[in-house]
Amino acid sequence: MKRIKNFLLTLILALGAVSCVSKLAYTEPDLQLPEKFQYTATADTASVANLEWKQFFSDPILQGLIEKGIKNNYDLQIALKQVASSQEKLKQAKYLQYPDVGFAVSAQISKPSENSMNGKSLNSFLGQNHVEDYNAAFNLSWEADIWGKIKNQQEVSRMQYLQTYEATKAIQTQVVAAIAQGYYNLLMLDKQLNIAKSNLELSTNTLSITEKMWQSGDTTSLGVQQATAQKQSTELLITQLEQNIAIQENALSILVGENPTKISRTIEMSDTSLPQDISAGLPAAMVSRRPDVRQQELVLLESNSMVGIAQANMYPALKITASGGVNSFKIDNWFQIPASLFGSVLGGITQPIFQKRQLKTDLNVAKIQREKNVLAFRQSVLNAVGEVSDALVSNESLKVQEQKATEQVSTLKNGIKSAEMLYKGGMANYLEVITAQGNSLQAELNLASVKRQRLSSIVDLYRALGGGWK
Repeated sequence: MKRIKNFLLTLILALGAVSCVSKLAYTEPDLQLPEKFQYTATADTASVANLEWKQFFSDPILQGLIEKGIKNNYDLQIALKQVASSQEKLKQAKYLQYPDVGFAVSAQISKPSENSMNGKSLNSFLGQNHVEDYNAAFNLSWEADIWGKIKNQQEVSRMQYLQTYEATKAIQTQVVAAIAQGYYNLLMLDKQLNIAKSNLELSTNTLSITEKMWQSGDTTSLGVQQATAQKQSTELLITQLEQNIAIQENALSILVGENPTKISRTIEMSDTSLPQDISAGLPAAMVSRRPDVRQQELVLLESNSMVGIAQANMYPALKITASGGVNSFKIDNWFQIPASLFGSVLGGITQPIFQKRQLKTDLNVAKIQREKNVLAFRQSVLNAVGEVSDALVSNESLKVQEQKATEQVSTLKNGIKSAEMLYKGGMANYLEVITAQGNSLQAELNLASVKRQRLSSIVDLYRALGGGWK
């Protein structure tokens, strides 16, 4: 009776210790964030990344593509399966504090040597040459979480689950941005194709005029050849653009999880609209919003819990085992109650003393891993701030480039008209006309490219700030 009281006292003290232990404290690293992003005039708390992607992208065709991508993209589906897998592990981790309970039924028949002490004893006392043993019992094993090891294990499972969740959000931001970039690239190619076809008409007209002038002796055959080459160059460009359009349609189809097919478009690139007055918000808010940065912080939190586990492994462990059931050496009275009942309880404290330095090594490695993850977290924040700054400067620069490119196109179109009039009046040669047409074509193609780059920079800024997963 006294032993039982001592055992219960030890158990109560252990349980009291459990309530006093918490997980290892976490100190957030100093990220040394700037007060505002570079290339922003003021530190505005609002951010365009707070907009849901349906609010940010107003084009119905693009919205439909993004919806398909979020639903069908295989990278996203794989990430969601990983979330489901981690969720199951998280559910299991909640039961780590409970004891292990098992049930076992066994039957054993042993026949010792008749010349052995056991054999002679059996014959003398039982009148038989073998012994039977039948056992049915519940077995229980439980370790008291005195040093918070189980709590830290549960925290590791929770951090791993949240990492998969943030990883899914990060993939969605990438998928949304990639679909938008592909769609705007497709609109740019459409615009460039229309420009090339319009230029083909100009080249055809120039060739017709040149041929008539050659027939009348006002120019040489070289002029006809040059005009023909100009027309052929434009036809080649049209073929290349049609090829690029088909490839871009295929890439978009795969992004949204479909077989390669045609992508319907109802608007031109000039009709697209994205928020123009973009507010980047504060760097500190971006850190908490960007899924990839948040994921890296969760990795750091996981490594902090791993240090706690490594520390707990160096301290004494209180383990309690118990078993109880029915036991008999004859099968016919196996389940006679209460005669066949038995039970046992064992409690013990084990303290690791010499483990070939394994426990200390594990602790030091866990601490080093935590330090590595601190650096990785800081690097992810630095990269994120750099991406936002790049997108901001690109957007501002591309505004100016678009304006200059528009002025250049207007100037060169007027130059084509002047060159054609002078050519017809004999005041300019065929080379000047062809040069004017070629320059205008390149300028218009460049303007379409600059407009697409401007749209892309806005999408990049939206993604860099952490938008697209809402």
